[in-house]
Amino acid sequence: MPKRDPTAWMWAEACQMIEQAERLHRQFFRLGVAGARINWEPPVDVLEDEERFEIIVALPGVRADRIDVVIDGNSLLVRAQCEMPFRANAYVVQRLEIPHGYFERRIDLPDMRLELQPPQSIDGLLILTLRKMRTRA
Repeated sequence: MPKRDPTAWMWAEACQMIEQAERLHRQFFRLGVAGARINWEPPVDVLEDEERFEIIVALPGVRADRIDVVIDGNSLLVRAQCEMPFRANAYVVQRLEIPHGYFERRIDLPDMRLELQPPQSIDGLLILTLRKMRTRA
């Protein structure tokens, strides 16, 4: 059996770990600005039809009563705190991929009158409906 070069093996392992971290970053969440209070930004889907916008925000582990949703000018702000469901200091972390801590996500809205309907929380997803308000001619 040929002997493996430790330098090549370490380099391959480092590249594989960087690739995995980038994949997780793209797939599950976007990190907030370094040094800011925001720890992470949840991924969102924004859908539109003639009557409304539907915004779906992925919030694994966040209780519905801990979520704050505000229309702020021409943007929608979703924020909350995602607590760890266990005492972190009682464990040695083997893998930690689910984002925890304070999050905030700002979603730009079009320049029109919108009315936020009561939010729904289903299976770790926050579903927001913004009804388009018609102006009278």
